[in-house]
Amino acid sequence: MTSYSKLPAILVLEDGTVFHGKAAGKIGTTTGEICFNTGTTGYQEIFTDPSYYGQIMVTTNAHIGNYGIDEDDTESEKIQIAGLVCKNFNINYSRKLADQSIQTYFEEQNLVGISDIDTRSLVRHIRDKGAMNAIISSENLNIDSLKAELAKVPSMAGLELSSKVSTKEPYYYGSEDAAIRIAVLDLGIKRNILRNFDSRQVYAKVFPAKTTFAEMEQWEPDGYFISNGPGDPSAMDYAINTVKEILAADKPMFGICLGHQILALANGIRTEKMFNGHRGINHPVKNIISNRCEITSQNHGFGVVREDVEKSENIEITHINLNDNSIEGIRVKGKKAFSVQYHPESSPGPHDSRYLFDEFVSMVKS
Repeated sequence: MTSYSKLPAILVLEDGTVFHGKAAGKIGTTTGEICFNTGTTGYQEIFTDPSYYGQIMVTTNAHIGNYGIDEDDTESEKIQIAGLVCKNFNINYSRKLADQSIQTYFEEQNLVGISDIDTRSLVRHIRDKGAMNAIISSENLNIDSLKAELAKVPSMAGLELSSKVSTKEPYYYGSEDAAIRIAVLDLGIKRNILRNFDSRQVYAKVFPAKTTFAEMEQWEPDGYFISNGPGDPSAMDYAINTVKEILAADKPMFGICLGHQILALANGIRTEKMFNGHRGINHPVKNIISNRCEITSQNHGFGVVREDVEKSENIEITHINLNDNSIEGIRVKGKKAFSVQYHPESSPGPHDSRYLFDEFVSMVKS
């Protein structure tokens, strides 16, 4: 294993702000939209979550890599983030279950990172200035050159990314003998969502993002699930049209994160790019149907427009975020269709919201 932890690296933000640090992972250059996650654990799940495709991740927890890498903790086939920014990049690890160090993992998967950054200062800056693109380099330390390269990177707004991370071919998950069959539209799904279905005796067939309703319906599923994923939901006409057709056929449907936004768009509700987004494992959400609160795991940079939801005659609000009052859950009146903005599979995060899988299964059975 080669350690590059002492070599210099540079982080340049779109607004011209520069941070100097040390190389982490592969020596190279990477670009993407910079964002931060406030979770104290679960870095491997974050790295491999397809919802983070194209984003440079800042981890607010001071130590990253300290418990190594375990293949069982991955949420997809590979690292999905575009780059990592952290305070302490720990190559040595202590967990017996770990397969390898974070340095080896990053080198194998060609991920460029930067460590020894004042992440508190960086996060405060992003929080105040909003989401923006950034570039990390440990091979080119010329700031003017990096700024010129960064200027070529497109904004996340308007980008369709789900088709880049979705499965290329349909596949099955769970027991074929299960009583319920769910068609899953893979917009960037996490493995633990499928595990939650399997543990509830659901047999899932996972379809590529651009699969039509007619193609999925040939499998004769009992219900439909619209997954999480990356990019701008308003750029996904194909998924919006598919959800419209599922609703028109009056099929049971459950969506999370990007799937929540797609359900909203299918009902004439606009989405918007958030100033910072929600990324962490301690976001308080109130279920206004049950009048109970839950601590949730979240990772999204787009949200639904509250004004549109409140004006809609077809949509009922089910969950709200207690930090900023944003819409966290909706259901379609007169249909067996609902969605939440957060991640009830909670990997990483608390399990407060896993009841939503039970509610969906009960809905399908009824």
